[in-house]
Amino acid sequence: MRRRLLWFLLIGIVIAILILIAQNGRGTVGPLSADEFGSFAYKIALLVFLTAAVATLFRERFTQAVTAALLWVVVGLLLVIGYSYRFELTQVADRVVAELVPGHVISHGRIVEVARGGGGDFAIAAKINGARVRMVLDTGASSVVLTQDDARSAGLPLDLLDYSVSIDTANGRTRAAPVTLDNIAIGSLEEKSVDALVVQPGQLKTSLLGMSFLNRLQSWQVNGDRLVLQGYP
Repeated sequence: MRRRLLWFLLIGIVIAILILIAQNGRGTVGPLSADEFGSFAYKIALLVFLTAAVATLFRERFTQAVTAALLWVVVGLLLVIGYSYRFELTQVADRVVAELVPGHVISHGRIVEVARGGGGDFAIAAKINGARVRMVLDTGASSVVLTQDDARSAGLPLDLLDYSVSIDTANGRTRAAPVTLDNIAIGSLEEKSVDALVVQPGQLKTSLLGMSFLNRLQSWQVNGDRLVLQGYP
């Protein structure tokens, strides 16, 4: 019975740490702020540790008491460390996900980062008119360029488009239709009324993030295997 209770307590403490990391110091946990919840969880862990240690001292042998006390010390330290470094842990988690999931965007306020994919390109998970679109950075493209499928997902009226612009693609010269996108969002960066082109069917495999979006930003640069985009405050 005591062992089962111990596991329940350990699981509860781990859940508390995960909640604190997920909140990242910005929100609330129920009626408490993240800071208040952290303080409350720490005090509960300390109380449980002391109770367990005292109970074990009186009911079990001395070595078992020491083992139990050390266990709760470790648990308490993990809770304090997890709460103290919740921001750093969140950043580490973001970077791990960025390496494992191509196109994952790491946001830091008005700055976003994207890791280079295995193929050498920067694949970017964007939202166009609210629809999720996978794009590839192309600084040689003067405009954002969308495939037919992505344009359809973004809600553009394909039947009404006028393919009046001549452009060069990897498949050769083709024609594209000029459009204005309501918004493009990449992580915490969002730009409205962005000029773009929609290519004819079968001309592109992936939509391109071109200069009509990049020129809206305060800055953008490639640092090694990282693309860093910074919007205006």
